[in-house]
Order: sequence, then C-alpha cells, then structure tokens
Amino acid sequence: MGSTIACIGSGVMGTALMRGIAGLGETIGFADTDRSKAEAAARSLGAGVYASNTEAADRGDYVFLAVKPQTLLGALREIAGTVQKRVAEGRPPALVSMAPGWPLGRIQAALAGGTPFPPGKAPPAARIMPNTPALVAQGVIALAVSPEFSLEKTRELEGLLASAGMVDLLEESYMDAVTGLSGCGPGFVYLFIEALADGGVRAGLPRDKALRYAVQTVLGSACMVRDTGKHPGELKDMVASPGGATIAGIAALENGAFRGAVMNAVEAACRRSLELGQ
Repeated sequence: MGSTIACIGSGVMGTALMRGIAGLGETIGFADTDRSKAEAAARSLGAGVYASNTEAADRGDYVFLAVKPQTLLGALREIAGTVQKRVAEGRPPALVSMAPGWPLGRIQAALAGGTPFPPGKAPPAARIMPNTPALVAQGVIALAVSPEFSLEKTRELEGLLASAGMVDLLEESYMDAVTGLSGCGPGFVYLFIEALADGGVRAGLPRDKALRYAVQTVLGSACMVRDTGKHPGELKDMVASPGGATIAGIAALENGAFRGAVMNAVEAACRRSLELGQ
C-alpha cells in the first residue's frame, strides 16, 4: 500500500498491531512519552522513532492512537494543531483510536479545539477494539469509522489490520459491548484454561500434561464452533450423553452459576469501558 503508519504509544497492543503491519512492508514509526519504550518497539520491528507526538501526527498517513483512555485527551490536545494544519492543507491524517469509551465525535471535537471543523471537513477517524491474540495474528479487531472515512480508505485500513487477525466493520454503538466481550474476553478464557488445568491436576494429571490438554481442548472446541457452523449448545449436546461424565460436569458448572458468571463478567467489563471514557 505504501502508507506511512505512525503509532503514538508503544505498549503491548499497539506494538502487536504494528508487528502485523510491518509484515506488509509499510513504513512504521513510534512516538511515546517514554522514548526508551518507543526505541525498544522500533528495534523489534525495524521501525523508526519520532521525536514527538506532533511529528508523528505530521508524518503519518495513518496515526494510531495506542494510548490509555485516561491519557487520550492529553495526546489529542498535543497533536490538535498539527492535525488542524493538515486538514487546512487538504492532507488530513486518518486517526485510528483503540481507547475504549471514547466516541469518534468526541475524538474529532478534541482535535478541533475551540472551533469545530466545518461540516464534512473533520479528519477521518476510526475506532478499533483489538484483543491480545493479535500478538499471534489471531486477534479479533472490531472497527468503526466516521463518515469522513472513504470506502477506499476503510478497505485499506481493513487490509492493514487483517495482518493481526479477523477484522469486523460494525456500527460504533456496538463498540463498548465488543470491549466487554472480545476485548476483555481473552482474560476470561485464560482464567478458564487455568481452572480447567487445575481440575486435571486435582484429578491426578501431572501439571504439564493438564495444561497442554486444557489448551488444546479449548482450541479444538473453538475450531469446532467456527468450522462446523453448529450452535455451541448443539455441540455441547453431542458430548453430553445421558447419565454420562460430561453432563455430570455440566451440572456442577450450572450449580456454580457458570453461565451467569460469564455473562456478568462481560457486562461488568462493558460498564467499566464506558467509565474509562468519562
């Protein structure tokens, strides 16, 4: 594609996405208030380092905002003048934020400062919600774009993000629910894998075997849902024979309110996502 990708922030998620994009041959540069972190991320990918966030905003065709929601406002205020200048020159950057709880309109308003952009003249902005499996190119990346994002630009961004996993374009109103489900979901799955392995150890398996079996069981079960197209409930019924071991285990999970606890976890994460954007 030949685009210049500037990433403001060099944490785990930003670096994971840039690793995938680097494989496409794009020009990548990092900026971070902690320059040593930006340099370390750049070294790992053969990327560059910008002297400041404003330089990143001036140089990038795409400017990824890979900062925490609590610090996003400060970063937006820092680059606002540069973005306004580029908009006036007719070369607006495409902003890509991964901060939960921050709507696109609020991002654009912060970049405009005290004077709103004229109608249709705001810089194109996108929100993404990736998850940590992007580190191994198996992520889920939900994508919502502002009206200023052209179809061509949207397709180009989808192509960049696809290097880290599955990309799904959706309405922005779904983004907080996505944060609670796929954004935070890996943490819930890791906890389940650990508990599954602990159960194996409790039943007498060596720790290394228990963990290996638990990982492959979760991976294989997920592939069954994806590849067969069958509902998880139908696949569950295929395993749970009458009076058998699986249905006994399912009954124990239900006694512990397993499904309700998982649903509550997603809802709690969604609520916290909204709070972080306040």
